[in-house]
Amino acid sequence: MAVFNKGKKNIEQENNQNNKIFKDKEDFKEKYLNIFKKELGASFEESNSVDRYNMLATLIQKQSNEIGNDCKNGYRNKTQKRLYYFSMEFLIGKLLKNYLINFGVEDIVKEGLKDLGEDLDSLCENERDPGLGNGGLGRLAACFLDSLASMGYAGYGMGIRYGYGLFKQVIKDGKQVELPDNWLENGFPFEARKDNKAVVVKFGGEVKRNYENDKLYCSWENTENIIAVPYDVPIVGYGGKTVNTLRLWSAEPYEQNFDMNAFNNGDYAGAMKFRSDVEAITSVLYPNDNGLSGKVLRLKQEYMFVSAGIADIISTFKKWHGTDWKLFPDMVAIHTNDTHPALCAPELMRRLIDEEGLEWDDAWDITCKSISYTNHTILPEALEKWPIDMFRQLLPRVYDVVEEIDRRYRESFPRNIENWQELHQNTAILWGGEVRTANLSVICSHTVNGVAALHSEILKKDTLKEFYTLNPRKFQNKTNGISHRRFLREANPSYSKLITDAIGDKWLEDTNELEKLQKYEDDSSFLEKMDESKKENKERLAKYILDTSGVQIDTNSIFDIQVKRFHAYKRQLLNVLKIIDLYNQLKENPNMDIQPTTFIFAGKAAQGYDFAKDVIRLVNSVADVVNNDKGVSEKIKVAFVPNFSVSNGQLIYPAANISEQISTAGMEASGTGNMKFMMNGAITLGTLDGANVEIAEKVGMDNIEIFGLKAEEVDSYRLNHNYYVWDEYNNNQRIKRLVDELVDGTFGKLSGNFNLIYDTLLRSNDEFFVLKDFESYMNGWNNLQKLYLDRNKWNKISLHNTAKSGYFSSDRTIKQYCEEVWNIKNNL
Repeated sequence: MAVFNKGKKNIEQENNQNNKIFKDKEDFKEKYLNIFKKELGASFEESNSVDRYNMLATLIQKQSNEIGNDCKNGYRNKTQKRLYYFSMEFLIGKLLKNYLINFGVEDIVKEGLKDLGEDLDSLCENERDPGLGNGGLGRLAACFLDSLASMGYAGYGMGIRYGYGLFKQVIKDGKQVELPDNWLENGFPFEARKDNKAVVVKFGGEVKRNYENDKLYCSWENTENIIAVPYDVPIVGYGGKTVNTLRLWSAEPYEQNFDMNAFNNGDYAGAMKFRSDVEAITSVLYPNDNGLSGKVLRLKQEYMFVSAGIADIISTFKKWHGTDWKLFPDMVAIHTNDTHPALCAPELMRRLIDEEGLEWDDAWDITCKSISYTNHTILPEALEKWPIDMFRQLLPRVYDVVEEIDRRYRESFPRNIENWQELHQNTAILWGGEVRTANLSVICSHTVNGVAALHSEILKKDTLKEFYTLNPRKFQNKTNGISHRRFLREANPSYSKLITDAIGDKWLEDTNELEKLQKYEDDSSFLEKMDESKKENKERLAKYILDTSGVQIDTNSIFDIQVKRFHAYKRQLLNVLKIIDLYNQLKENPNMDIQPTTFIFAGKAAQGYDFAKDVIRLVNSVADVVNNDKGVSEKIKVAFVPNFSVSNGQLIYPAANISEQISTAGMEASGTGNMKFMMNGAITLGTLDGANVEIAEKVGMDNIEIFGLKAEEVDSYRLNHNYYVWDEYNNNQRIKRLVDELVDGTFGKLSGNFNLIYDTLLRSNDEFFVLKDFESYMNGWNNLQKLYLDRNKWNKISLHNTAKSGYFSSDRTIKQYCEEVWNIKNNL
């Protein structure tokens, strides 16, 4: 029989009593109603739902900013070292509910609104997901900001305020269609524009060199200038004691560049061209960079937010510490999240030398002691390279600095080691007419880390092996983590309440407490309540799918879910081929013994990535056939959730029974969706790839279903060229049939056949070993089918996954970064 700690005074109750923003619901109502008069000029009764949401968000933002200002002053008084986390993406998700939870006032606000005849959940429906990221990179950055604030560290985000997100995905005739994601259409009440912190950013022009007293002075002149204007978003830590800032930079025209002559001559488009060109810099997340103009725009984006951010950091440092530059590495940590912010190092060098008058050696010492770098990928196309001619023309002074860093690196390169020429070539920054940003990032950083144990080993042995040979002490591993407060506490209220009733709520601050759930693994009462929570979450997701996709699904079925960016190596195709195979089996044997299963997909494909878009089309075409076959659809169904985001992800993760983590071994850096599913009690069906390896180590091989080739086996096949996809095709009639069905019209009714996928599999020799892993994958899936028959055992394993998920909290990751990379102490 479960024993629940309902009488125990918990952290959330203490937050409700001691929070800094509302004493009780009456205090909340008074402040809430007052803000209507101040901000809206109308009463609560005269307002609509959107107004009421905006006023609530504005009230919370103002309260957050007050605490944030206190925190900044506290950091200054304690001369506390600050972290500045540079990332092209911050996929922060909806903020209102998250802030209320972290301040400990969710119940106060809910009850106060109820007194006013309003519903909190209904108001939250007015909030849009900020279009500030695409996938794991941006969600990780957002989780890190949450953990930094929750643990009392002075950690600030530096990013870009995109006018439009990646795109809004809709499905038409089974195909992905990209529409503008105008997320700022109705404003963003959590941001505050800071005109007094705006920074001039330079492009183009020329470098003038002058010698005075045998010293070279460089000035960057005749430039095309823009203004980078910051918008600050508060990041509220759990407990409400710490509020940090995410600073998002927006590009605006420098007023002197307005062409008044053209305007007066009637050439209004010409007069406004510069404004349009400037505003394009921060208009869209990840503009298509296949052509030169796209590359120029992408480089402008990256330099704009780096230059503005570095200028802001230097200004803040000087305000607090003057020009005692030796203190800089002790007071400032700059972290670059992948290669997009790689120009942090040369920009810091440029400003220290050109504007602050430091000598090269001093500036270099400061830079290398201040900057660290996380690599997120082993894919060559994701390790950015810029054409030298383009780079030099757009950023001539920055190129000078990069060229000098490269020259000094080459000159100091050790020539007494084996194969030094090859090592030298592969680690140089400038080579083959390109600026190699990954090499720049490694050379200029004091620490380089991967994001999972396997990924970090691959960096050492393959992707960055030359650098590791030269300086192995520079490399670390920091396995990714997720915000358990958002993806368990907020996303899964029924399960998190069950957990808190059982073990108390210290797990919200220390996820090691989740280990205590292990004592309930044989408690039938607890497992039954856990099953009820899962059913509730499935019903919630089923309603959302019906509303957005029109597919009605059975909440008693197994929910088998794969949600992530569509890419060949993530192998959504393998999942679809499984469904096709099951469809074939059910058509041949309608009485086949199978647990009813709903296969759920979500994720976007890059606009120019034809193969990934074709896989989305295949998912929807298979769904069209399967779901409209009455005999089959009683056993299996397929649903595609359009426009995957943080907010619908928070509906998806808690509802999953099976978590599909099936990327080709050795290809996924880490993954964080695997952690979100695991924490919510889903059982992983996956390869030994990314963080799956560490999940398997934590839960034990009896509590996860692993299949397929290992990373070293994949490497061996590629090295020895001894995998022949035609052998799989010709020797396995099941595989041959389902591959042929891609092009024989079986699934072509909705939008045509799938020749591109067929050719990629057979004529490109199945680069990601989809068919090689197929039988092993099917065996693993069948094992989970059998396991589900014993619901008590299934729930026991599910609970064990939650109990062992504490390691994968971003709190743990951040603590390791702060202690082992950034050397930062917390403020609590």
